[in-house]
Amino acid sequence: MSMKFGTFLNNTNSYKDSEYGESKRRYSRRENDRCVAVINNQPHPIYNWSVGGVLVNADDRLYAVDESVPVTMKFKIGSEVKAVEQTARVIRRAAGKVALQFVPRDTSTNGQMQHILNDCITDQFVESQLA
Repeated sequence: MSMKFGTFLNNTNSYKDSEYGESKRRYSRRENDRCVAVINNQPHPIYNWSVGGVLVNADDRLYAVDESVPVTMKFKIGSEVKAVEQTARVIRRAAGKVALQFVPRDTSTNGQMQHILNDCITDQFVESQLA
């Protein structure tokens, strides 16, 4: 059975912060996209991400809260790999995970991240129609 694209967008794999389904986040988080975060030339699996930040699986002992780190987000979309370089600030670290918030970006980087988000949603929709 086919799903309409608008319905699909409402059901994408972002998640809610409370048991009542209300999110206090500025941007919806995404899981299960094919992406990695490269920090200090080391690829780190991504637990979840949004256009505002990323939660990576990493040795939390290597990072300090408020530390500024360069991050390259790499996304596999279709047969292409797209990369976006940006600076992030460590906002939380614990239990093998490090939460990074992207520092304010220029409009070009904002546009790149939004374009990648749209590509990920479209790619997910296409995959759902082929399943």
